[in-house]
Amino acid sequence: MNVDIENANQELAGKHPQEIVNWAVGLGGKPIVTTNFGPYEAVILHLAVQAKPDIDVVWIDSGYATRKTYLFAEKLITDYNLNLTVFNPLMSAARRDALMGIPDVDDPQHEEFTNQVKLEPFGRAMREMAPDVWLTAVRRDQTAFRQGMNIVSQDKPGAVVKVAPVLEWTADDMDTYLAEHGLPNETNYYDPTKVLGNRECGLHNRFTA
Repeated sequence: MNVDIENANQELAGKHPQEIVNWAVGLGGKPIVTTNFGPYEAVILHLAVQAKPDIDVVWIDSGYATRKTYLFAEKLITDYNLNLTVFNPLMSAARRDALMGIPDVDDPQHEEFTNQVKLEPFGRAMREMAPDVWLTAVRRDQTAFRQGMNIVSQDKPGAVVKVAPVLEWTADDMDTYLAEHGLPNETNYYDPTKVLGNRECGLHNRFTA
């Protein structure tokens, strides 16, 4: 799929996320929305299913989510009737725990750990799902890297079109949307590849689009 990225970003600047999602779905082809079922994920999922109720939802389940996150995921899967595909690491969490545990971010093994539990499954998901459009819930205020992102990006002509509908929103904006639509939220979330909330795990700075 080829998109005039510069023109698209100019057109979508200042638009409500729902308008951005509608635009992305309207491109045709095969859209997906990725989720980790973490904080505020109900927002992007709600936006996505309003535009396309049967949109493909992709979850990279590392096996390290909290009990509350798993229960929250099941609630959203049921409430939204999500068309969900789950991708897991090739090695079980129990086996990996025995071999390397969860390495600290300064440990040389942390890069391999991240590759096993997130990057490899995500790359596999993108190959198998073969989307034309990728909706993601990243926000500019989350990390330094994301401050330089655009709403719409594409690594090269014909590559997947990456769309970040809530990029310009803050946590307050997300809270307002949750309240307006009566949506649930779950903050008891843990990502062992990031540890710190303002740290990139490699997903968005390696899989640019």
